[in-house]
Amino acid sequence: MSETSPSGPAEQPDFDEMARDIAEVPAVEVIVTVAVNLMSAAAVKLGLTEEGDKYKDLDEARKLVTALAGLLDASATEISSFHAAPLRDGLKSLQLAFREASIVADEPGQGPGEKYTGPVYG
Repeated sequence: MSETSPSGPAEQPDFDEMARDIAEVPAVEVIVTVAVNLMSAAAVKLGLTEEGDKYKDLDEARKLVTALAGLLDASATEISSFHAAPLRDGLKSLQLAFREASIVADEPGQGPGEKYTGPVYG
């Protein structure tokens, strides 16, 4: 029986096992997983989920969309068109959703992530 503290079990995570597990995952899979997580978080912050405006926060959405654009820009040649194309499509959809949700329109090329993608038009 392991000891417990107020915050939970006293056992520490097995970092060696975690490192072995991540070592088995191809880099492309890690990049795509991070991109999908950024997309999901951005969609929530844009109010695109069933809860709608409950979690809407355009400042946070801007940061997430920009991070996603930077990741895709930096990794596009590493993950192949097969993986990059649908992620770029998702990014563009988020950028357009941001434009639609924003009360104050950004100048073309100044929207979230547009320093990496160029201006986004509907």
